[in-house]
Amino acid sequence: MEEKQKLKKAFVLLLVVLMLAGAFALTSCGKASPSTSAKKEVNVYNWGEYIDESIFADFEKETGIKVNYSTFQSNEEMYAAMKLGGSDYDVMIPSDYMIQRLISEDMVEKLDFKNIPNFSMISDEFKNPEYDPKNEYSVPYMWGTVGIIYNSALISEEITSWSALFDAQYTGQILMFNNPRDAVGIALKHLGYSLNTTNESEIKEAFTLLEQQKPILQAYVMDQIYDKLENNEAMIGPYYAGDYIVMRETNPDLVFVLPEEGSNVFADAMCIPKGATNKENAELFINFMTSTDVCIANMDMTGYISANGEAAAIYGEDLEPEDYIVQFPPANILAKCEPFLNLPEATLTLYDNLWVELKSITK
Repeated sequence: MEEKQKLKKAFVLLLVVLMLAGAFALTSCGKASPSTSAKKEVNVYNWGEYIDESIFADFEKETGIKVNYSTFQSNEEMYAAMKLGGSDYDVMIPSDYMIQRLISEDMVEKLDFKNIPNFSMISDEFKNPEYDPKNEYSVPYMWGTVGIIYNSALISEEITSWSALFDAQYTGQILMFNNPRDAVGIALKHLGYSLNTTNESEIKEAFTLLEQQKPILQAYVMDQIYDKLENNEAMIGPYYAGDYIVMRETNPDLVFVLPEEGSNVFADAMCIPKGATNKENAELFINFMTSTDVCIANMDMTGYISANGEAAAIYGEDLEPEDYIVQFPPANILAKCEPFLNLPEATLTLYDNLWVELKSITK
C-alpha cells in the first residue's frame, strides 16, 4: 500500500513537471502572442503637465499593471523619439495632425476595441475625426485652443491680436513657441493665411515675419513658459488654454485671449506605437483613461476638456464664468479656429529647413 502511494505521488509530480515545461515552452517560443509574453507594465509617453499622475496607483491597483511614465514637449520631439525607438513605448498621446502623419507612415497599431469598452463614452463630435476617419488607431483624450497669455499687471492695454507678439514695445519680454508648427501657425494666422497652407510663398512670408520677431524675443519656450509667466519673468507669450488655467492659480494677473484673427483648436488622442511590447496592457490603460471619474480627475489637474461627454458636462458645471469661456469657447469664436492637418512631405521638408535656418540666426 505504501509503495503504491509513493508511485502515485511520483506520477503526480511527473505530470506537474511536464505541465510546467509545456507552459514554459508556450510562453517562451517565438509564436507566443504579445498578451502572453508581455510584462505587467505599460510604458506611457505624454505631454508634460497633462495628466493627474496620482491615477497611476489606481490603475495598478485595479489591473496589477505598473505604469512607467515619461513626457515630451512637442509633437515633433515625440515623432523623433518614435523614429528612434517607438517600441519602447506602449501608449502615446500626440495631437491630431501628428496622429494623421503616424498613421500614414504605418507607425501605429490598430486598436482592439473589445479591450476599450469605455470608447462608448466619447462624444460623437470627437469620433471619426479627419485625422483617423474610421477610428481604428486612436481614442480621443483632450481638446483645447491656443491663445495669448499676458500679464495684465505689466501690460495695461487689452490684447486682442497676434500683432502683440510682434510689437517692439515688449522687446525682451515676449516668449514664442519652440516648435515650428505652432510658431509658423501663429505667423500664418496673423498674416491672414490658413494654418494648413501648402503655398510656399505664404510659408516663406510667415518665416520672414518670425525672423523679424526674433530680435525682440526673450526666448523660444515650451513648458518653460510656466516659470516665466508665473514668476513675472516675461510679459507675454502664446500657449495652450488649459495651461493658462493652471498658471493663473499661481499668478492671478495672467489673462488669456483667443486672438481676433483666429487660432488653432486641437484634439489630442491616445494611440499605440507599432510593435509595442505591451499592446493589451496599453488598451486596458486607454480604457481606464476614458472612464468618467479618471477624465474628471485629469481635467481638474490639467485645465483641458475631456472628449468624454459625461465627464466634460460634470466638470463644466463647477467652472467660474471667466474660466468656462476659456475652456469652452463659444461657437462664434471657434468658427475662426482651425485644426492642424498633416502636411505633404515637401511642405514638411520646407518647414524643417526654414526652422533650422531661423533658429541659427543670432540676434
